[in-house]
Amino acid sequence: MSRIYKIAEEFSSTPGGRFQRNGPWSGEQFREEVLSELVNEAIKTRDKIVIVLDGTSGYGSSFLEEAFGGLVRKGNFDKNQLNEHLEIQANDPLYEIYRKSANRYIRDAH
Repeated sequence: MSRIYKIAEEFSSTPGGRFQRNGPWSGEQFREEVLSELVNEAIKTRDKIVIVLDGTSGYGSSFLEEAFGGLVRKGNFDKNQLNEHLEIQANDPLYEIYRKSANRYIRDAH
């Protein structure tokens, strides 16, 4: 059974910028303290982590790129692992643009 993680309820309803030095609730903090661990656990258990974007005040592109693109860019995971073990979800149509962006940042990461 997939683990569901709701950013607005479990991390912050007001995600911040790219780096921790820019202030609280950054994409870097989310990737390092939450997302990497959740993906590692999903890989170990051969399961999937579902990240729900709904319910926040919105996301800056810097947050999304650092959190999601950073998983690949920092060398922690390859794209195949993420395709198999990470699902980014937007149930509210207002958050669909963020879901598409997060997936694009993973796809385009080097």
